[in-house]
Amino acid sequence: MSKFWSSTVRKTKPYVPGEQPKETDVIKLNTNENPYPPSPKALEAMQNEIGDDLRKYPSPTVDTLKNVIANREGVAPKNVFVGNGSDEVLAFAFQAFFEHNEAIKFPDITYSFYPVYAKLYDIPYQTVPLNDDFSINVDGMCNSIGGVIFPNPNAPTGLALSLNDIEKVIQGNPNQVVIIDEAYVAFGAETAAPLTKKYPNVLITRTLSKSHALAGIRLGYAIGSPELIEGLERIKNSFNSYTINRVTLAGAEAALQDDGYYSEVIERVVNTREWTRYELQQKGFEVLPSSANFLFCKPTEIQARELYEKLKNSKIYIRYFDNLEDYIRISIGTEEEMQALVDHIKQKVSAK
Repeated sequence: MSKFWSSTVRKTKPYVPGEQPKETDVIKLNTNENPYPPSPKALEAMQNEIGDDLRKYPSPTVDTLKNVIANREGVAPKNVFVGNGSDEVLAFAFQAFFEHNEAIKFPDITYSFYPVYAKLYDIPYQTVPLNDDFSINVDGMCNSIGGVIFPNPNAPTGLALSLNDIEKVIQGNPNQVVIIDEAYVAFGAETAAPLTKKYPNVLITRTLSKSHALAGIRLGYAIGSPELIEGLERIKNSFNSYTINRVTLAGAEAALQDDGYYSEVIERVVNTREWTRYELQQKGFEVLPSSANFLFCKPTEIQARELYEKLKNSKIYIRYFDNLEDYIRISIGTEEEMQALVDHIKQKVSAK
């Protein structure tokens, strides 16, 4: 611990991302990346952007991309905010809408960046225990003092709430901002974006990292009332007005307009997810029904940590959480990768 650190740094416990192995000959199923390449149109657009204009600043208002997103989501550009991945959008939202003396609510098993942001920005919070089936406790998420945030589908469980349940949470917090993190919504959940037109306190966040196979360019966005969007813009412009680079803007615009390509990709991921779930259940795993591009499961014939370590030794990376010691999370890869995973699991379990 450095004597030069501020008190904020001293008390900060950073988010720990999934392992990023340096080897290339691995099967990487631990960070929920899309196993298929980005749209060829997006790649071409980004390649075409690399030239003399990189000496110039990008657009600080990203109006063209906002128009693309607005047309896609059926809202006006004034209802759209763009950031460097949805994590940055969420970080801005914590600063824009949550107070230092009012506790916010989020599930006790959820995206682990939420408590990191809360502690970093000195925002008190209450965690709401999940129901016995791992679903979000809708009633428990109501009557928050400072606001609410949750993913739909939830991470790492993959379970999704219905729009009716989401609306109950919104109606149960009429005077607080309700943030719905839709990083995985494209893989089987119903978006709550239409509710932003009905409720001025609702903010939806999205990312191109999962559904659009563009984790490497860091592009996320939010949908909400003009009042909420202005709040995000005020925070962003207090840090850096030029947050999105030219190459990212070009790739994002092209990707968001290539629905045909990505519909096929998402369908393949969903089909592979359901095949993998069935195969793991046949081997005795308890596997939650997922609406995301990953599976949350409990091995029954081998300890979760032991299986994680054995698979890692075989160069197959899955996600193990120390605070959820009985469970593992498996990102969905290609058909070939998931077949290899299942074959290895059968070998490891049979060897017990």
